[in-house]
Amino acid sequence: MATIRIPPVLRPSVGGEREVSADGSNVGEVLKSLVEQHPDTQTQLFGADGDLNRFVNVYLNDEDVRVLQGLDTVVSGTDSLVILPAMAGGR
Repeated sequence: MATIRIPPVLRPSVGGEREVSADGSNVGEVLKSLVEQHPDTQTQLFGADGDLNRFVNVYLNDEDVRVLQGLDTVVSGTDSLVILPAMAGGR
């Protein structure tokens, strides 16, 4: 089971937890398992087409999954995922 570190902006969708565990053999499966456990994360993580929202960055053991194999990146039970939604602001 992989560990997913949840940023403050997403914590209300996972009951306030800082970390959750989810099963899956790749990043996509782990994130879908997260969505099954916490349905409010669906629209925060995925677009209507089922792809990861472009403003959401996911890191596997500190490496951006987009430079690896994306959602198909293999995950082991000791791996850690970090979800970082991009923030925008300014004038």
